[in-house]
Parts: sequence; structure tokens; C-alpha cells
Amino acid sequence: FEMAQLADWITKLEPHFVHVWLVQSWNMAYNISVKFKETSPGQFPDRWRWVKAGIELLRDDGLRFNPNETLIYRELAWFFQHKIGQNLDDAATYYKQQLANDMAKVFAKKKPDLDELIHPKTADQEQRARLLRDTYKMDPEFMKEVDERYGPLEWRLPEAHAVYWAALGLKKAQENPSKINEEDLITLRRVIYQSMLLSFHRGRLVLNPFARAFEFGPNLDIIPKVNLAYEQAAREDAKNRDHILKAHRNFLADAVYFLYEYNRLADAAYWYKYLSTQYPNKPLLEGNTNSLPGNLTLDKYAVARVQGDISDSGGRDRTEGVVEGLLVNSYRSMAVGEDGPSAGFRLLAQRVWETYQSQMPTERLAVIGLRPFEEIDREIRKRMLDPQEGEPVEVRAVLRSKLGEPAEAGSQSTATNAPPEKTSNK
Repeated sequence: FEMAQLADWITKLEPHFVHVWLVQSWNMAYNISVKFKETSPGQFPDRWRWVKAGIELLRDDGLRFNPNETLIYRELAWFFQHKIGQNLDDAATYYKQQLANDMAKVFAKKKPDLDELIHPKTADQEQRARLLRDTYKMDPEFMKEVDERYGPLEWRLPEAHAVYWAALGLKKAQENPSKINEEDLITLRRVIYQSMLLSFHRGRLVLNPFARAFEFGPNLDIIPKVNLAYEQAAREDAKNRDHILKAHRNFLADAVYFLYEYNRLADAAYWYKYLSTQYPNKPLLEGNTNSLPGNLTLDKYAVARVQGDISDSGGRDRTEGVVEGLLVNSYRSMAVGEDGPSAGFRLLAQRVWETYQSQMPTERLAVIGLRPFEEIDREIRKRMLDPQEGEPVEVRAVLRSKLGEPAEAGSQSTATNAPPEKTSNK
């Protein structure tokens, strides 16, 4: 069938045939969509058309006839979490971009402001509020409730939408207790904390003005809410409690490392202490039974995470490569105005250098020790600022300005403040 014909056929079925709604929406979003190839590199308009059709069938018609059906809310949330949010489909980046484009119309191509849609004061705000309510069937007041309870969330990304629809399903279940199926409620809560975890990992849009693109960064402000969501899930889902607690421990370990990496050292120390209190007898590093929280300082844990399997037998070249990579990340973060990550990457590079040097016998440092940190840093800076082999001219111009370096002879920055046209898969 043509998509419109198929949707029309479904809407004529008996409203209580919930399973039919679920199966047909799944077929559209998963089975039919993947039959289409990209039309040009990175472009999948036909796939996106069918993914949207599956979402619209559930959201616009399924919920219209079955507004209290928790299974539909769960499936709708899953489409955002898995089909769009995960990277299992070749077109996943394209889906994210299209969703961001749709939300850009709602939020006027700027950072989401829910208050102006709850209480619109201009004709433009009223038009965008109607677009949100009528086309995307989302209530800005409930979005704000969700953001305050589970966020802060980035409403241009799919994880926020997954949390929204799962939370709305829980709300409808509370309003209709006779329809509650406890297993369905557990799956809705699972979608929420799993989507919150994804938001923690990459739920922040970072503008890269040089590539005219958004890149994904971790949402560190959501860490306390993710922690509470895991703890609640562990209390309410006894059958899967051990699995949830293992995932919780892994989340806390990542949270500590990300906070350290982004130079939020006080927060990193707080959550490291929390992790140590909650799981004192669980090793922090895979394969290292001696890496209990009581045996590692925060600095040593962060260095061990970034070093991976590098040790004194891992080789000078591999360790120096890690130091260089962290310094490159530091300067690139500096160029796009991410000062916290810039300082964090630099600190981590320094700690890796110091750790390696401290492991080497003094008499062997001249042979297998690393070059002085300042020398490595100067080489990376020189390499990145090189007009022939370095970063793009716009990046070099910003770095030179921030580092107090003189401008390149005959150079003229072409950096732009125009809004990005795409999201990056970084």
C-alpha cells in the first residue's frame, strides 16, 4: 500500500485492536523503512518518511482511539529511544538531523524555551505553540514537568522525546488505575532511565561553527537525576535488580570519569565518594581485581581509564600518543568555546604523563621516559597551527587569538555565526 492508504486502513479497524496498531507501526518504522537505499551520501529521505509514518500512526491515531493504553506509549517511546536514538540503522544520523530540523521550527532555531510556548506573547510564539501541540501532539506544560523531574533534557534530541512519551504513559496509568499492568509500568520506567543514560552520554548539542554543525557532548547536569532513576528502578524491579545495579555502577564510574575529563573536579570527587560508598567491594577497572575504590585515588582512577591497557610494559610510544591525543582534544575544545573540557583534557594529559614517568626507574628515564610535557605540548600546538598541515584556517585563527599568538601573515578568518545546517556523528 501507499503509506496514506495503509494509515487509512488501520484507522478503520476496531479501536481496541491495540496489537494491530503496534504491529503495523513497527512494520513501517523497522521493516519497510530499511528497504530504501540512500539517495545521496548520508541522505535517507524515504527511510525517514516511513519511520515518521510509524510514529504518526501510534501518536496521531493510536493514542486518539486508545488514550490510556500504556503499550502504545511504551512503543512510541521506544521508537525515539531505539530507532532514532541508537546508531543501529545506517540512517540513524539522518533521523536525528530530521528530528532536530522539526524541533527547530518549534523553537525558532534557538535553544528550546518552553516558557514562551506555555505563555506565548507574540504571534510567532502562538504559531509555534500550535505547531507543537497540533502536529507533534506534545504539551509544553507537561514537557516542562518532565524536564524538571528527569532533566535538564535537550528537546531537539530523541532521548527527550522518549522520556516524554514514557512519562506520559505513566501519568495516564495513574489516572486509570484499573488498567494498570505492573509489567507495563516497569517497561515504561526502563525506557525513561535508559534514555536518561543516553542523554548523559550524548545529550548536549555543541555548536561547531567551523563545520557549521552540531556535535554531541555529554549532559553532565543530568547525572543526579539519572542516579535517582537507577535507584528507583532497582527498588521497583526486583526480578532485574542485580542487572540494574550493575548498570548503575557502570554509570557512576562513567560519570566520575566524564566529570573529571570536563574539569568539574569537585563534582567528580563527590560522585567518586558516592560510588565508593555504594560499591566498596566492586573493582573499578575491568580485569583488575585490585582496583577497588579504596585502593585508587580519583586521579589514579581517571588516568587508568584513559590509559586503558597501557602500563609500564605498554610502551613509551603508546603512552605519548595518548598524551598527544588529549592535548589535541584540549585545543579543539578551546577553539569551539568549551573551556571546561579544554582544561579537563589538558589536566588528564598531564596526569597520564606524570603517572607514566613515576612508573619508570630513574636510571631508565633517559632511555624509555617520555619527552618533557612542555615539549610535547609545544609540538602539538605547532602542528595544529601549521598553515599547511594544521587545523582549518578558522580554527587556527581562534586558537591563535586565545593563545596570544600573532595572526598568520595574510590570513583572514572566515568563521561564521550562521546557524549550523547539520548534526555531526561525533
